[in-house]
Amino acid sequence: MGWLIHAEKWCLRGHIISMAFGLAGLLWVMPHPEILEYLPAGPTLYRWSLAGGGVAYILMGLVAVCLYCYRTIGLKALMTFLIAAVAVSLSSELLGTSTGLPFGEYSYLNGLGYKIAGLVPFTIPLSWFYLGISCYLLARGGLLKLGGSRFWSLLALATGALLLMSWDFVLDPAMSQTAMPFWYWHTPGAFFGMPYQNFAGWFVTGLTFMTIAAVSWRGNSRVHGLTRSQLTMPLIIYIANFTFAMVMSLAGEIYPPVLLGLLVGVLPALLCWLAAPADSSVVMLPMGVSPLDAMTAAGISES
Repeated sequence: MGWLIHAEKWCLRGHIISMAFGLAGLLWVMPHPEILEYLPAGPTLYRWSLAGGGVAYILMGLVAVCLYCYRTIGLKALMTFLIAAVAVSLSSELLGTSTGLPFGEYSYLNGLGYKIAGLVPFTIPLSWFYLGISCYLLARGGLLKLGGSRFWSLLALATGALLLMSWDFVLDPAMSQTAMPFWYWHTPGAFFGMPYQNFAGWFVTGLTFMTIAAVSWRGNSRVHGLTRSQLTMPLIIYIANFTFAMVMSLAGEIYPPVLLGLLVGVLPALLCWLAAPADSSVVMLPMGVSPLDAMTAAGISES
């Protein structure tokens, strides 16, 4: 298990460092290309960054989150969420780029890798997955500690979808209005270039695959009662990706979406993390699972 943790940490570092390099390229080098003359192999590295930088940071984030989930919630829970998130988000994205539903009329440009059906970069559903599972685990960790009723389960789903949607408050202006945009809106919307419909699409898409995962996770004790230390990785992933988009938005002097994202995204994520059990002995059982069932699943038998 030790090598998994080391690999996870290195992928997380690579994920964050590649985002930092991306910010430097987009906000510093692109407006001042003369800088490349003073960097060793500067033009070559810059071309590589433009061609594959977006793909690299998403893939490293994907691997880091997969390794984390494998060792904390298990392969079955990981795969059910991965399949649901990729299938639902890819369907929504293909529908969106073809018909304008559910997000609005938009198209992807270059920089995010091979496009499925010539419409959606293959990295997009992967980013839906690793941000989506990070958001949902944070929401479950904080809210299901407060109660195991259906109300708290539904609230955790809604909160997870809200965290995911809040990321788009800062992501979309940053990625569609930068000097090198990654997608564009056919008809710019009223909210800093985005149509309000886009947020409903994000919320419903995230809520759909999180609900599928929640149903498939019933009776799985490993996804219940994650502690604060176990939820640190999802929090880092969320904050890092939010910060990447936030810096780009601020550089473009787009301020209200950043404030909104901080209030309804980052703040609730931090509160969920703080509300999670601080000790592994504080564990909430899923509805319908008795303490004996949980002990048996954990490999503990009665004496």
